Amino acid sequence: MTAQTPPFRDSQLPFAKRIDDLLSRLTLEERVAMLHQFGPAVERLGVAAFRTGQEALHGVAWMGPATVFPQAVGLGATWNDELVRRVGEAVSTETRAMRSRDDRVGLNVWAPTVNLLRHPLWGRNEEGYSEDPKLTSAIATAYTRGLRGDHPAYWRTAPVLKHWLAHNNETDRATASSSVRPRVLHEYDLRAFRETVEAGTVAGVMPAYNLVNGRPNHVSPYLREQLRTWTDQDLLVCSDAGAPSNLVDHEHYFDTHEEATAASLIAGVDSFTDHGTDSSQIVERLQGALDQGLLTESVIDAAVRRQLAIRFRLGEFDPRLDPYADTKDFDTPAHRALAQEAAEQAIVLLKNDGLLPLTDLTDLPGLPGLPGQDTRIAVVGLLADECKLDWYSGTLIHRSTPLEGLYERFGADRVDFTEGVDRVRIKTSAGTYLSVPSADDATDEVRGAEGALDPALLAGRTDLPPLTTDTTGTELALIDWGGGVLTLRAPDGRYLSVADDGFVRASADQPGGWVVQETFRLEPHGSDGSDGSHESHGSHESQESHASHSSHGSHEGGHLLKHIGTGRYVSVTADGVKVAAENPEILELEITERGEDTVARTAAAADVVLVVAGNDPHINGRETEDRTTLALPAHQQRLLEAARAANPRTALVITSSYPYATDPTDLPAVLWTAHGGQAAGTALARVLAGDVSPAGRLPQTWYASDADLPDLLDYDVIGSRQTYLYFEGTPLYPFGHGLSYASFDYGNLVAHVGENSVHVTFTVTNTGSTPADEVAQLYSRAVSPSVSRPRRELLAHRRVHVLPGASTELTFELPLSAFEFWDVVHGIRRVEPGPYELLVGASSEDIRLRATIELDGTPTTPRPVLELGLNAADFDEQRGAEIVDLTKLSGDAVTPAHGNDGNDENHRNHGNTAELVYRGCDFGPATGTGTVTVEVSGEGSLELALDGGPVIARLDVPATRGPYDYTTVVTPFSATEVHDLHIGLRGPVRLAHVGFSS
Repeated sequence: MTAQTPPFRDSQLPFAKRIDDLLSRLTLEERVAMLHQFGPAVERLGVAAFRTGQEALHGVAWMGPATVFPQAVGLGATWNDELVRRVGEAVSTETRAMRSRDDRVGLNVWAPTVNLLRHPLWGRNEEGYSEDPKLTSAIATAYTRGLRGDHPAYWRTAPVLKHWLAHNNETDRATASSSVRPRVLHEYDLRAFRETVEAGTVAGVMPAYNLVNGRPNHVSPYLREQLRTWTDQDLLVCSDAGAPSNLVDHEHYFDTHEEATAASLIAGVDSFTDHGTDSSQIVERLQGALDQGLLTESVIDAAVRRQLAIRFRLGEFDPRLDPYADTKDFDTPAHRALAQEAAEQAIVLLKNDGLLPLTDLTDLPGLPGLPGQDTRIAVVGLLADECKLDWYSGTLIHRSTPLEGLYERFGADRVDFTEGVDRVRIKTSAGTYLSVPSADDATDEVRGAEGALDPALLAGRTDLPPLTTDTTGTELALIDWGGGVLTLRAPDGRYLSVADDGFVRASADQPGGWVVQETFRLEPHGSDGSDGSHESHGSHESQESHASHSSHGSHEGGHLLKHIGTGRYVSVTADGVKVAAENPEILELEITERGEDTVARTAAAADVVLVVAGNDPHINGRETEDRTTLALPAHQQRLLEAARAANPRTALVITSSYPYATDPTDLPAVLWTAHGGQAAGTALARVLAGDVSPAGRLPQTWYASDADLPDLLDYDVIGSRQTYLYFEGTPLYPFGHGLSYASFDYGNLVAHVGENSVHVTFTVTNTGSTPADEVAQLYSRAVSPSVSRPRRELLAHRRVHVLPGASTELTFELPLSAFEFWDVVHGIRRVEPGPYELLVGASSEDIRLRATIELDGTPTTPRPVLELGLNAADFDEQRGAEIVDLTKLSGDAVTPAHGNDGNDENHRNHGNTAELVYRGCDFGPATGTGTVTVEVSGEGSLELALDGGPVIARLDVPATRGPYDYTTVVTPFSATEVHDLHIGLRGPVRLAHVGFSS
């Protein structure tokens, strides 16, 4: 180092000393400016501008062409840690390569999403890996290890885990609170984050929009109390987009933005993602908080230090030492092969009665023995010739649809295709038809191909002519995606879309965008005397009169066509067809060809039929929108039924971001794959042909019906028996399920309990004739637990390739901590002594081997309520309660859930009610009359009973000034020995703590 070289530029010094030096040289104004997502350069020190955030969930997203891997839920379905690590490595390598030519590409990647797939109707199901915390953390650790790189000092990219914490609903996501009891918090929601952070592969986390226990995640004490205790590394906490402003504007948790911004920074948020690239408002709020004494410089410095730690690890200040600085690998043959391998490994064979593989069509059950070269495959369905992307996809460089994959594998002369859309013409009230003008000289454009820092700002095309009307019109392809959400496509393949000028054009290559502009809804006109205010949510087929096969719009008053993105109705003007707030056009839909008719004809002429069904990731289930049902959309259901009626040798291929509840009884084969990225079609064809034996496994339970699901906002997986861990019904397909073209035997299970771990070995033998992968799964079950424990819980898994007739021995070393649960009495994790059953098999329900081990641990004792009392949130069971914030800084209280009105006369006058149960409370020996003391706010009463018996104590709570103004109420209370304590909350009270004295 020369005399002129500052210490922060000296690569011989430890990062910590260099950060100290650089921090000391920055002015307060410069430090404050760094806390926005887009931090400006400090030119006087030669410090470059820096931005947090580069989406990279399954490939580099939003920045133009890149290798597109399967959706995250598909990567989870591979159950292959090493494969996912290689995918992460490829994604981070392409991130570096893209940054070398486009400095908009960031190295602080916001991936992966480790929110657990607790509820299959969550709109962002595609972004997570699994409903199980162990599998999620294993896959996330593998992906982040690939993203990070293996250099001890420098990182290829700096991954941030999303979304902290307990975030599984898009409905009211900026204002809804997830009520998470301590056991669920520690045994479920925190685990996926914790194990990945402890692996040392993570640069930070992103808080979610929602609240947890009444407190916004962006001011969560768990950032300090949990996250930052799991590692010695500096972790960068980046806010979600717009979330800092939500604290005031939507959640109304704080009165001013200065208070909210200060509270977020003090809680642990280090980078504020708000107002796009404009940092001025965040800087103004931070400065205002400093001026008002809400912040100190030391809090600012701590956040800047954590950001600088990431920048030093990324090699920004040591370009000559950065081993990844010259990375140029992009769209390489190796990356293309990896994308195909990942897509193949993600495919799950759900059912197979011998129809698959299609190795020799003459041997298929029920076939008439036609020569192989004469047999025909029909591929039908709305996704048969689609390679769908989602909101967090890059732009495709290569593309393979199921149809293209089958053409390539079997030959185009043996494959017939029918999409199954309804062909329609739309008639106006004047008797003319909507018409798509010719645009022969128009260029093909793919949305987002040039990349965008914020793709939500991408505008629709206005260079194409808007729709007009004429006497013949244009035949459009209509698809009903469910819930009456329609898309309409012109003959040239472009979807009808609406740009900022309001005109309707055939202009979009696919439905997409933050607000989708390519979806419409038919509404009956005049059914309630209105001209558009009445809204029907049924599907378009439910709105038609089945008396006429030529008219889809035979409703007496005609139909209005509502554009969902703008909420306006299609109207016809002299300048063309547009959407407007007034004068909606009354339309009639004329069907010229029904999708099920064409599917039936194609299926009847084939030897084997493949129905490819599923979802468009931008419609009905995506970020900002939860699903409403597990059912397959009616349009696709009728295509499936038509194909099956025409040809019993019909297989269903589900390509979707989430599970469906579809009766497989009459189908000889069913497969599922997430949207598989650029090689999806090739991968599917190879599996169907038997070139690859399927070995994907379900990463979440597929429930049989909507009736099996709890409320979307019910986060108590223990109390409401959610996921495979607690679900007691019969699923359509269980967690971990997946079939193979081979068969496997399991044997020789041996388990040995050591001082700190359990050593488990067993063998897997391929008893079939096909080389194949098998996913061996190891579960445990506490045999005699003192509290409700999972029916079975995944401890470990391994995907192995086994040749026919060969065996492989698998060995697992399980830490004793794998058998722990959260003890709410003492606020610790502990192993309960007693027997535990080890379960080995091919799924959570297909158990092949069992063994029982005995573990030592801390015995369970009754709750020492005289000594410790009861924290209200530490209940064992509850009915009608939710956990809320004790104060805005920390702590929990319990209150009746909003809208949980009492049904009996005694409770009705008190409004909301809730019941809490605390098992095994030790009130000690008889010593005379004692007291019970409660810390409570609000207004109402509390009722105490033992073992479900009559009320033995009642405490009336006088109205307090506000929810955070707690008072103490005392009343006589007599109890001895051990009992289950029941506490009834009557009215809008918040119970914080219950104490007892003898």
